[in-house]
Parts: sequence; structure tokens; C-alpha cells
Amino acid sequence: MKALKIELKWAFIFTITTLAWMLFEKTLGWHEDNIENHEWLTLLFLPFGILMYVLVMREKRRRHYDKKMTWFQGFLTGAKMTLFVALLSPIAQYITHNYITPEYFNDIIEYSVTNDIMTRTKANDYFNITNYIWQSAIGALGGGLVVSAVVAIFLRRS
Repeated sequence: MKALKIELKWAFIFTITTLAWMLFEKTLGWHEDNIENHEWLTLLFLPFGILMYVLVMREKRRRHYDKKMTWFQGFLTGAKMTLFVALLSPIAQYITHNYITPEYFNDIIEYSVTNDIMTRTKANDYFNITNYIWQSAIGALGGGLVVSAVVAIFLRRS
């Protein structure tokens, strides 16, 4: 467990940062009045997510690998953090949609139906806590592995 301590710590930091970002989005009205821009504005979180992968790999390289790290070691560090983030994502979704922005699903469903993006049935099937839990876990796994692979290229040291 000691070998996973750094990745687990950064997964918690990542999850807390995600929750803070959700509060930020809610505060700026991206879940209500400006919901039409929510999809692309959420991408502004990407640099913060990448930064956390850089920081976990730097810390792991410094504390665990004696300031040397291969690409594979960096990728493995990022992959472990990714797994923990994916496991924490259902909790983050629950907190987001029950405490931070409980009206989000109603707002996005109404926006989608009103603007003829999808039918009410499809919107109800797509915009719900169960679907978002699955999307966040799978998205965390896919995105995290890609980011881990790329960041590890830049942080390897021999």
C-alpha cells in the first residue's frame, strides 16, 4: 500500500479539484442560464487535470524512483492514479448532482428538448445520475490513460 500512497493522494486531490470545478461551473451559471455553453466550457478543466498528472509523476519520480523514471514507470504511475480517480468518480458524481447542482439534470433536459436536440425520452435516458456515473468512470479511465501516456514521455529521466 505504501507504493500506492502518492497515486492515491493525487487521486483524492483530483477528485476534490473536480468538485471545486463543478462548484465554479455552477457559480458561473453554466448549469442554468448559460447551459448552452456548458459542453465546451467544461473543456477548460483539461489543463488542471493534465497538471495533476504532471505533479503525481514528478512526485513519484522524486520520492520513489530516485529522480529517474522510465516512460513505463511514469505511465504506470498515471495509470494507477487513473484507476483511483475512476473508482472515486461515482462519489464525485453523487456529491455533484445531489449537493452542488441538484437541478442540473432538469435544466439540461429542458434545454435539450426545447432546442430540439433530443426528444424528452432520449434526454431522460441520457441525462441521469446512473448514466453520468458510468460516463465519468469510463471517461476517467480512457482520458487518464491517454494523458498518462503523453505526460510520461515528457517526464521520463534516465
